[in-house]
Amino acid sequence: MQLNVLKDIRKVYASLDGDSIRGEAWQDLNVGLLAAGDEGYRRMEAFLAPPAMESFARTQALRSIHAGASGASRYDFVLCEPGIPVPRNGYLFEPEGADSLADLIVGENAQLELALARTFPLFREPVAHRLIQRTARENAMFSLVTALPNVIPNVIELPWAVGEFATDTAFLTMNQIRLALRLAAAYGRPVGYSEQKFDIAAIVAGAFGWRAIARELVGKIPLGGGLIPKAAVAFAGTYVVGLGLEKVNRTGAGLSTQEKREAYAIAFSNGREVVAEMAPGIVKAERSKRG
Repeated sequence: MQLNVLKDIRKVYASLDGDSIRGEAWQDLNVGLLAAGDEGYRRMEAFLAPPAMESFARTQALRSIHAGASGASRYDFVLCEPGIPVPRNGYLFEPEGADSLADLIVGENAQLELALARTFPLFREPVAHRLIQRTARENAMFSLVTALPNVIPNVIELPWAVGEFATDTAFLTMNQIRLALRLAAAYGRPVGYSEQKFDIAAIVAGAFGWRAIARELVGKIPLGGGLIPKAAVAFAGTYVVGLGLEKVNRTGAGLSTQEKREAYAIAFSNGREVVAEMAPGIVKAERSKRG
């Protein structure tokens, strides 16, 4: 069975286009700045490209920034100092709200998320969080889709068609590998199998462990009630993998064993809530059986 799964993973891995991910991350950005004077421009430049950045990376980032952004529609987005009229694609820049501003920009420019993260470090954390959360939700949904296709029909939200995979393990693993590629791109790291072979090997090696946990939970809960913890395992396992990948890209070291345990406990609890949102009918049926 494991050999078949590995063959399935290798087959679908070929469909992962590292070139398109690299192209998405390395696309040019054009950010406009509108301020009343030089001091305002310097504050916004430092927000996007802090002086502490590595010299070459900061030079590249500054090339994407244009002061005095006349014709705002020519830019991906525009930052405006308080007191300056904000165009349709603009954002009010207030230093005390930097974190929430970064989240807002990423959320409203999803098509640029990898390029934003690669170019400007302040976007890396919110982009990584969105990538991890999105992939974990996709894997939880897949676990439900394959078990109850008539209850969870939202297959269109998944990155690949269900029919491409012989097993759920193959899909969950491939989606985690896809996450590894995108997180590396977000951090400006090399993207590809040879460049990330150790990360990918760890994901494949761990896949059967998550599968065993899910099967054990399903087997212990009768009448389909195990579908909820199974999907929660898919969510939590993917979330912890994502956290580990993010830390590797950010610091060069992965999560410790204790960090994994703590993160998994939280993610499993959150995963049950996510599943409840996706399939409230299943949760209601489970609770009614418990009386």
